[in-house]
Amino acid sequence: MTCKHFGSCGSCGLYDLGYEDQLKQKEEKVSGLLAPFYSKKLEVFDSPTDHYRARSEFRIWHEGDICDYAMGKMQKEGENNKGSINIEECPKVIEPIEKRMWKLLEKINASPEVLKQRLFAVEFLATTTDECLITMLYHRKLDDVWSAEAKMLESELDCKIMGRSRKQKVILSDEFVTEKLNIDAKTFTYVQYESGFTQPNPVVNVKMIEWAIKQAKTVGYGDFLESYCGLGNFTLPLSHYFDKVLATEISKRSIYSALENCVLNHVDNITFARLASEEMTEALNGVREFSRLKDIDLSSYNFSTVLVDPPRAGLDEGTIKLISTIENIIYISCNPNTLARDLETLSQTHEVIEAAMYDQFPHTSHVESGVFLVKK
Repeated sequence: MTCKHFGSCGSCGLYDLGYEDQLKQKEEKVSGLLAPFYSKKLEVFDSPTDHYRARSEFRIWHEGDICDYAMGKMQKEGENNKGSINIEECPKVIEPIEKRMWKLLEKINASPEVLKQRLFAVEFLATTTDECLITMLYHRKLDDVWSAEAKMLESELDCKIMGRSRKQKVILSDEFVTEKLNIDAKTFTYVQYESGFTQPNPVVNVKMIEWAIKQAKTVGYGDFLESYCGLGNFTLPLSHYFDKVLATEISKRSIYSALENCVLNHVDNITFARLASEEMTEALNGVREFSRLKDIDLSSYNFSTVLVDPPRAGLDEGTIKLISTIENIIYISCNPNTLARDLETLSQTHEVIEAAMYDQFPHTSHVESGVFLVKK
């Protein structure tokens, strides 16, 4: 990928390295962190080098009669304030976003009293099947005039548009897009809501899920436990390889999406519970009862495998202790440093059998990784 804003836009920090060198640098970093626990070569999953990001947010910078998209400025040595730069291209967004974002900007600038007035940011959520949801964020109350003009814009751009301001959400048609992914020779449908978490790189997301499926196939028995399940990204495909599934997530919106996605995919062996990871640990250990679990018989599960996909902070001590009792662990990580930290404890009971690296974010230093552990 080439971009005229390399070196000034803070979104891509590895612009001075070719993509193969980027991958090598990331592989060396993850391999080094995992070296005390895994001596084999990492399985490396690359990304398209452009048009790979399916969700993105841009600030709106107003200058005179014109507004532009803006991104955070790359911090230079000695600078205290990053500031922002106006952008004229962003080749990392997938094509359904790219083909609409510049037409949208033209329409905003042509509507100074309605679409442009006190607009401060635009968010895009798109799918590989060309659906696109655009959320326009304002520092003012949105009225019927805005709704009427935005509704016409929906038709012109062939997309869905929402408006947000303080304590206000205006939904003109839908607040979601529907993604279809071909995973391990099966098609899965995911409803993705505007306010819910979604994996940003659809191509690498499929590779991550298929890697997890490969590990699940080696187990072949028992029930499956998942923490941080989100909208069912991993849950739905992996459910086919276990008897029963219990999946937990703290976000109400994500649980709502996950239940909807079960219906869309005709999956009936998953039970979702709205619990934080720490609460899941307390419930399964019998430390605390939750009204949210009153219809779930936790004692009926025989977990052979657990999947965790925690935030950058990694796992809490209670969750590590809980999953240490389960035979097989699939740990997906967005921070290899906390993964390595957690493996210091998990390696006392489990052995890392497989390890992988996924490049969700080309041209940045961020890297995802995964390990499959089996009880010693």
